[in-house]
Amino acid sequence: MKYKTYGKTGKKVSILGFGGMRFENPGDLDKGAETVLHAYQQGINYFDTAPGYCDDKSEDIMGLAIKEMKKQEQPFYISTKSSKADGDELRKQLEDSLKRLNVDKINFFHCWYLSSLPAWEERKAKGAVAAILKAKEEGLIEHISFSTHMPGPDIPKVIKEDIFEGVTLGYSAINFPFRQEGILAAAEKNMGVVVMNPLGGGVIPANEERFNFLKIRPEQTILDAALQFLYSHDEITISLVGFRNKKDIDTAIKTLDGELYQAEEIEKIKAKVTADFDNLCTACMYCKDCPEGIPVWKFVETANGFYLNGTQKMSDRLKYHFVTSIDELDKCTECRECEDICTQKLDILERFEMLKKRVAEESKASDKS
Repeated sequence: MKYKTYGKTGKKVSILGFGGMRFENPGDLDKGAETVLHAYQQGINYFDTAPGYCDDKSEDIMGLAIKEMKKQEQPFYISTKSSKADGDELRKQLEDSLKRLNVDKINFFHCWYLSSLPAWEERKAKGAVAAILKAKEEGLIEHISFSTHMPGPDIPKVIKEDIFEGVTLGYSAINFPFRQEGILAAAEKNMGVVVMNPLGGGVIPANEERFNFLKIRPEQTILDAALQFLYSHDEITISLVGFRNKKDIDTAIKTLDGELYQAEEIEKIKAKVTADFDNLCTACMYCKDCPEGIPVWKFVETANGFYLNGTQKMSDRLKYHFVTSIDELDKCTECRECEDICTQKLDILERFEMLKKRVAEESKASDKS
């Protein structure tokens, strides 16, 4: 395993982190804990979880594993979060997390899901930030970080307030233009930088042929390429991968053996992505709570097929991949809540119209044939 120092904290953390939101069977706590322990035994020492992950079982799974990890000499670090704006509510959630995780303190506690600058101001106004700082003074929190889906230019505005020691944000080989500014600002402040969704929400491995340009060396797999691209960034401390099982862990650990990319190789990839692929949905699903009940992310992710392969039939993907009818989009009131919350700031309503047009054209062509 390879390690980096997390910002100014002095903590040596594994550059491959355990993302605790994709356990194969969250209801089986013992099996989930075995998966966590397997990662720990392979040298992974940064474990990220949150209330609500995996049917609200992730913290319980981590806590069960931690009972065993405490018996070992190898250090480990736990990251969890709260998105509560109210200080008292955040404090209660923190105390619940401490109990569920079987720890006396959280190593890296995140002010979770800062989606916009107004959301950040709300956390300060309603007491969440004060509650976090107080808990740190009491020793319940060791280091304070924030998790964000804001555009890159907004992230430095939070960083410059000098409250946080680290940041967790979505970043991959196909969406880096959207968050690059935030990562560079964090690095300049010597903060820890943890990247989530390193595979673009599964878009990269699901479209290997289109993303073959990420492979610099003939022996690389697409997973190697996606992760080694990130490992090669000096600014990035940890790449978080959501592990389902032991096999996922073993596969990801093999990517650590590869040769890092040179600066000119990274720039070549970035130039290609900037030109062709910075408008893809990464299926983060933050748009899932549509007021009208529309499965927004399914439609927007379906639209990826148009950008990745212009000949792909949208109607087939909706029907066979998502079992979703295009008629669902008739319920849209154009409130644009989905666009406001979109981590990529995509033109979602325009994609709705594109999908409706494409499906109608496909239906018309099918009738003629």
